[in-house]
Amino acid sequence: MDKHPEHPESGTDTEVLDVALIGGGIMSATLGAMIAALQPEWSMTLLERLDRVAGESSDPWNNAGTGHSGLCELNYMPDPGDPDKAAEIAAMFAVSRQFWAGLADRGDLTGTGFLTATPHMDVVFGERDVAYLRRRFETLHALPAFAAMEYSEDHATIAGWAPLVMAGRDPDQPVAATRYATGTDVDFGALTGQLVEAMTNAGTQLRLGHEVTRLRRADDGIWTVTGRDRNTKRRFAIRARFVFVGAGGHALGLLQKSRIPEVRGYGVFPVGAQFLRTDNPEVVARHEAKVYSQAALGAPPMSVPHLDKRNVDGRSSLLFGPYATFSTRLLKHGRLTDLFTTLRLTNIVVLVAAGLQNLPLARYLITELLSTRRRKFAQLQRFYPEADPADWYLVQAGQRAQLVTPDLDRVGALRMGTELVTGADGTIAGLLGASPGASTAPAIMADLLDRCFPQHRSRWEPTLRQLVPGHAVGSNSHSAGPDVPAAIGK
Repeated sequence: MDKHPEHPESGTDTEVLDVALIGGGIMSATLGAMIAALQPEWSMTLLERLDRVAGESSDPWNNAGTGHSGLCELNYMPDPGDPDKAAEIAAMFAVSRQFWAGLADRGDLTGTGFLTATPHMDVVFGERDVAYLRRRFETLHALPAFAAMEYSEDHATIAGWAPLVMAGRDPDQPVAATRYATGTDVDFGALTGQLVEAMTNAGTQLRLGHEVTRLRRADDGIWTVTGRDRNTKRRFAIRARFVFVGAGGHALGLLQKSRIPEVRGYGVFPVGAQFLRTDNPEVVARHEAKVYSQAALGAPPMSVPHLDKRNVDGRSSLLFGPYATFSTRLLKHGRLTDLFTTLRLTNIVVLVAAGLQNLPLARYLITELLSTRRRKFAQLQRFYPEADPADWYLVQAGQRAQLVTPDLDRVGALRMGTELVTGADGTIAGLLGASPGASTAPAIMADLLDRCFPQHRSRWEPTLRQLVPGHAVGSNSHSAGPDVPAAIGK
């Protein structure tokens, strides 16, 4: 019997939905929009614990808004001669832009204002890092996806690209920069809202203020999703043939409650972030880029500093950071008990082993937590020597749950990316981890469709090829680079 029939049951209190999506962020919205386009007659419900979608990591002020495409993220390429990770991220972001363009062509996106052309840059200081960046550029520039990247060690040229970075700088200081003029700033909150609107227009039911607390699969293979309506305080329960858990930091806990063995031994390590922000129009007007650099010696990859132009709700600002924070909450609007609810006998040893292997991360977090505002501002002045403290204020960004997984060699390993976890029978899936998930959501969700709905592969493929030309169902191939169709990014 097809576990995803063409004509779902409906009209009674015992209705069985085809799809239940948990979490109102970019991941659930992307998957929901794909399914709505591929299988519009399926019944689908989106459950979000807050009173709005995109209230956590997808909120534009809870992330840096970088369209991650391997152009400036130095932590994707610690070896300047190995471009594989950067090229993979570039290909996946190309899939994202093709998907958004495909939805825009169909009329499923109401606008493209969520995407703003913003150059992506790297700027490094000192002979060691200059040599690294020069080698990185030589490696990437040989690939078609990065052929438009520029490189310079000339102070005047770099000042033309990023005036704030070079103003007041020692003219004898070794500096190098790369620039890719057609990078992007992405308002993932606005994008999520548009994707959810496309889903609801196609018939998806949106339930806000609904917090899922339990997942159970019955003998007939149907999942029961139960929880609490935070507004009425009443309990609710829905039944669904397929469940996707896109609940950010809460995803692991819910997958643990589903009792699927695929997450046995998995753990999470919560890390938050603060940024310095300015809305001073005179300062903002002088910086038209996202400028990344090397993390401080001994700091973890997640601490890569960047000075970003942000475009949100028609207003421009600059953000600098991140400055790490720590809380046992797994969501910004979570509870202090969140981390402890994910602890199991099967993951305690894994977490301890990963922690012992990442003592520099612990030292970095302690240093960051003890940092004064003056010290944080000094880090900004390394990027922007003439920065005025009166123009900048600290803001709290989102909370990320870094994934820790069992490892045959190391017992436990801290993972810096995202991981799609699917149940053996394909009736449940969830996304764990953090950046660059949002930027690569369409490629990840196309992979989910292939893994969880193989019986529909041949019938869906023509439509999916129209929506995502660079990704075919049933393959891991992606298009070659970050270039964008004309329909998106204007």
